[in-house]
Amino acid sequence: MPGVSTILQGFFALAPLVAAAPAKFDVRSMHLAASAASAPPAAGPTAAAAPGGGLSDVDILNFALTAEHLESAYYKQGFAKFSMADFMALGLNEGQVKSLMGVGTTEATHVSTLISAVAATGSKPVEACQYNFDAALSSAESMVKTARVLEAVGVSAYLGAAPLINSSDVLASAASIVTVEARHQAFIRVASGAEPVPAAFDTALQPRAVFTLASQFIKSCPEGSNLSIQPFPAIALQNPEKATVGQNLKLADPAQPPGAGFCAFVAPGGNQFAPLTNGNCMVPQNLSGEVYMMITKSQSVADAEVLAGPSVIQPS
Repeated sequence: MPGVSTILQGFFALAPLVAAAPAKFDVRSMHLAASAASAPPAAGPTAAAAPGGGLSDVDILNFALTAEHLESAYYKQGFAKFSMADFMALGLNEGQVKSLMGVGTTEATHVSTLISAVAATGSKPVEACQYNFDAALSSAESMVKTARVLEAVGVSAYLGAAPLINSSDVLASAASIVTVEARHQAFIRVASGAEPVPAAFDTALQPRAVFTLASQFIKSCPEGSNLSIQPFPAIALQNPEKATVGQNLKLADPAQPPGAGFCAFVAPGGNQFAPLTNGNCMVPQNLSGEVYMMITKSQSVADAEVLAGPSVIQPS
């Protein structure tokens, strides 16, 4: 069996399974999705309301809880399925496996903390959804490589959600959580043989893009806990294994999606855009860490310009 470091190189994954995602979309819920990844415990008995009737910090708490439910369930199911020996067969030592299990314990603690925080505001905490982790948990190796991406997406989501938080106390609490998520991701990178700090900056990811990556795991949610958001379509490539620096990528159908002009690479240090010509684009140089690839109309990753994606590539 190949080592985890080999498995993870050139990983191009988490293209959304759109059929598994909720079908409805509205603008308010799109903004709430950003909060799904920014997880602050409330600073007091009530959370601040957003000015002008917009997103409140209670919304942020509840959608943060949605994300933590997902991560906690992922680790719980994975560790119920695979033994320490399964992970050690990948090249991890016993201490690393115990630390990986500790990541799951931390996510479960985030869930209980957020439930208490939402309840303290007088609001109802959202419930866990039904998830489909079949592909991600097909083996211990796939569990580890997906965990690496999940933690990276979590960090990016916190950064993208930070401007939506109204209370400075809540923002401080969110910051205390994103640092832990970053530690999770750095540890998993080390355990998989990758550089723990691949870039000088982390990458912010916007709400709908975050939900696109998460939606593939969600089968259904209880009433009142469903994120009514339409994810972006998946990126269909002829050669996803070529999603590495300097390689030419080919869309499965050069005419799809209509209006496609660029491959966008949302990365530490700034976004890069490669022109799409006859359904082909080149992965640019100077990419590192986890990079989010999108198909766009123009040299912009604003929601109105995104036609497909994101998917995640890992050039380093």
